[in-house]
Order: sequence, then C-alpha cells, then structure tokens
Amino acid sequence: MNPSLKRTPLFPLYAEYPGVRCIDFGGWELPVQFTGIGREHEAVRQQAGLFDVSHMGEFLVTGTFAETFLQRVTTNDVSRLADGQAQYTLMCYEDGGVVDDLLVYRLSADQFMLVVNASNIDKDFQWLESHLLGDVALENKSDETALLALQGPNAQAIAARVTDADLNALSPFHFIPEIRVCGVPVLVSRTGYTGEDGFEFYVAADDAPVLWRGLLEAGEPLGLTPAGLGARDTLRFEAKLPLYGQELSDKITPLEAGLGFFVKLGKEDFIGRDALLRQKEQGVPRKLVGIEMIDRGIPRSHYPVYAGDRQIGEVTTGTQSPSLKRNLGLALIQAEYGEPGTEVEVEIRGNRLKAVVVKAPFYRRNVKS
Repeated sequence: MNPSLKRTPLFPLYAEYPGVRCIDFGGWELPVQFTGIGREHEAVRQQAGLFDVSHMGEFLVTGTFAETFLQRVTTNDVSRLADGQAQYTLMCYEDGGVVDDLLVYRLSADQFMLVVNASNIDKDFQWLESHLLGDVALENKSDETALLALQGPNAQAIAARVTDADLNALSPFHFIPEIRVCGVPVLVSRTGYTGEDGFEFYVAADDAPVLWRGLLEAGEPLGLTPAGLGARDTLRFEAKLPLYGQELSDKITPLEAGLGFFVKLGKEDFIGRDALLRQKEQGVPRKLVGIEMIDRGIPRSHYPVYAGDRQIGEVTTGTQSPSLKRNLGLALIQAEYGEPGTEVEVEIRGNRLKAVVVKAPFYRRNVKS
C-alpha cells in the first residue's frame, strides 16, 4: 500500500479479494489482477468481467459554443452527434501529435461530457482551458465520478437483472443519461475497451460500492468476475485498441496509428488539421501493424524492429495472446514494410529474432484470426 498514490472509491473493497495485486498505474494504486490475468481475460471473452476504471477523467463542457469549441479541439465531427450518442475522437497538437484520445458524450445541444485517460487528466484540462472560446464552461468532474465497465458476451443478461431499463435496445456508442442500476442512478453507455459487447456505468463516487457489489452478485451465476488492468490491457491489445503512451503519443499521429477514420479532414478547421492533411498528401511515413513471432520469444514495448541491418521502428505493445496462444505484437514501423507477410526481426535481449507482419486486430468478436 502506497499512501502517496491516488485511489478510486472502490479501493477499500479490493481487500475482500485475497488474490488481488495492486500496482502504480500513472499515479493510481489500481488492481492489475484479482485472481489472475489469464483467467480474467478468458472470463471477459467467454462470460463477463467487471472493471473498476474510476481513474478515468470526466469533464463537463457546457455553453452556447460547446459544440463549436469541441469541433475546434477534436478530430472527429461532433456535429454528427444527437443527444444520447457518444463518439471516439482525438485531440491533436498543431503538428498532428496526439494530446489524448477520448470519448465525447452529447447530453444536449449545449452540454457534453468528455472522458479522458487518467494519466492525462491535468494535461488535458489545461490544454482545453487554453483553447476555450465564446460562451463555454469547462468543469473537471473526475473526483466525484466513478466508472465501472461490465464487459463480455453475458454483459447484457447481467445488466438486465439489475435494471428495469431496456438495455437490449441500446446501440453501440449510445447512452442513457440516467437510469437506476442496482438501485442507484447511473449514466449507462454501450461502450468498452475489450473488443466485447458491454456497458460502462458512470456513477457518483459514493454510490460506486453499491453498484460494484450489486453487479457482481447479480452476475455470479453468469460467470461474472472482477477483472484488473492486466486483463484490460491484453483484451484491448488483441482488439487493436490503442493505449495512450504506446500506440498514441505527442510523437505519433492518428494517421500513423491507423485511426484515420476518426480524423474528419473534410470538416471545418481543427487543431492539427493542416499537419495531418499534409501528412496524408505526402504519404504517412509510419504504420501501426501486427507482428507475429516466428522464432521463440515475446515482443514487448519498445523492443526495436529491424529489416536487415536497418531499424525500422519498435514494438508498442506485445504479449503472448491469452485468446490465441500466439506471441504477438503491435509495432510502429516505416510504412514500406507494413504489408502482411513481410518478414522483420525483433531484438529481444540482444538477439534478433524472426517475426512476420500480420493483419490486426488479432481478435474480433466471434471471429478468431
């Protein structure tokens, strides 16, 4: 236990799990596992897992110019959102590097919620503040908001046991601003970070323990298990969902990370547009690809990737895939080497080991590559 680290409202409940192991994650003391990363990963793929992701940041953006402001600071097209819709997007610097990736929730025409990465909360808030325009107010609601993620093929059946709302009718990237789940008011959205179906519940920090216990109790007959950051990382990796600081950073553009779909270069000007347009026109120099080891070895973050004697990039994330039992990685490499089937080498502890570029995502729901 490290008293200097931040803790979520659910931290006192972690002690109920004898196998729990907490780590320092961006200044937060968070569970990397409750019973074992492999077991938790498999539970989410086959049944369901419950994650405490209350370390994530929530900002409220309000005012007449809220949409105009968000159009200016994000890459996706906020004007396409209706009330009750959410959108994945990015914020970029002028040079096209990424400030953060985030979700935008439209509560009403002049009220939006942003959900940002925990390690970037202060940086993001300051950056947004420095670009405010017109009648816009920005509030940091992170400390008073907890977030639980219920993920997996049984998520809908579990949620149906603890709410009267028809969540079956809720489409992906849509949300209901207030329903009661386990007797407490929540905002529920059909979103997640695992490649599986599921829901995320935004709840007042004081109500989080009731929601956590209620969901686990309701989900026990359907195989629901608490899951930690370790499984969250392997799940999102298999689905090729980016992690800021690895697949995205101030030195990596959305186009290099393969996220061009979320960059609407045709909309009105936004911060970073000119640099991204130029990069697209000139040819994106680097590409995020999947790699599979041919030789025995596991690729890890920052391991160099070579073609012949030339370093062409590095691994951003790598592991032995729990679902596929293959040694896989995501690597940011020079674009000309990015075609599937291209042989490369990964330097692991001083040795160059053979690998091959493969298609990613490695896992799609109900379809395993």
